[in-house]
Amino acid sequence: MSTPVKTSATGPASAGPAGLEANRISHPLRPGRWLAAGVTALVLAWLAWTIAINPNLHWDIVVKYQFDRVILEGLWVTVQLTVASMAIGVVLGVVVALMQVSDSRILRSGAMAYVWFFRGTPLLVQLIFWFNIALIFPEIGLGVPFGGPKLMTWETNTLVTGFVAALLGLSINEGAYMSEIVRAGLRAVDPGQQEAAAALGMSRAKIMTRVVLPQAMRIIVPPTGNQFISMLKTTSLVSVIAGADLLTVAQRLYLTNFEVIALLIVASLWYLVLTTVASIGQYYLERRFSRGFGATAPGNLRGRIARNLRFTGSAR
Repeated sequence: MSTPVKTSATGPASAGPAGLEANRISHPLRPGRWLAAGVTALVLAWLAWTIAINPNLHWDIVVKYQFDRVILEGLWVTVQLTVASMAIGVVLGVVVALMQVSDSRILRSGAMAYVWFFRGTPLLVQLIFWFNIALIFPEIGLGVPFGGPKLMTWETNTLVTGFVAALLGLSINEGAYMSEIVRAGLRAVDPGQQEAAAALGMSRAKIMTRVVLPQAMRIIVPPTGNQFISMLKTTSLVSVIAGADLLTVAQRLYLTNFEVIALLIVASLWYLVLTTVASIGQYYLERRFSRGFGATAPGNLRGRIARNLRFTGSAR
């Protein structure tokens, strides 16, 4: 009769020097890692303590202006710019991506030229250009093209305000990036499925909306979420054209009270809040579209937030 082996919660009990040696091999000591972790914790604690007690940061001013009406108005403008620019950018991206995969050489050339120009020039330059568009076109009107009569006209300076210029610059630039994201998603769908749908008599439009796009969303959603989070931070560039965003109003305030660092901290804290909320939304949206595709499911929520808090493309 065989003697039963005593087991623990983790498996058979180890006995003698051989068992201790096996434990050492499976769980080796890493003094370097512990030392690095200790040094990192010490540095972080010292940094937090230094920031907390530094009198030059003026935390009382930070608390005073964190929920100030002017700051909240700028925050609302930032949210509006982000949502509107991304919505227009996504629509432009889908249209341009469909042009890129079209059989028409003219449509493909036009789409390629659009992507080439708006991805190849800095976003800051584009924003300044749109803000000064009146220098080229003093009036904007509707009428017969090629020198024909105009039915309606508006003064460009009245029509293209700082907010409108920011919206034009951000959305048109974003459309160029989104077109490449959408095109990559469309290319990722197996062409055999399109052929099968065509064999069933489905029109090209139905194939695109009912077969291709639903599957491409699994590829499109993650980078689109990253672009949205990047757009939250990119809106700070419109401060150069007085776009009334969060950074713009913070600058206006510190030009009057000279509390530069404190008001920059106020703006940074709100950017961190917006980025964190958007990261949580992105995580659950990706998980929704990744159902049935275990290999492409998003990582944990904490890691997603940490990655999106990094600077991911504001300087385009």
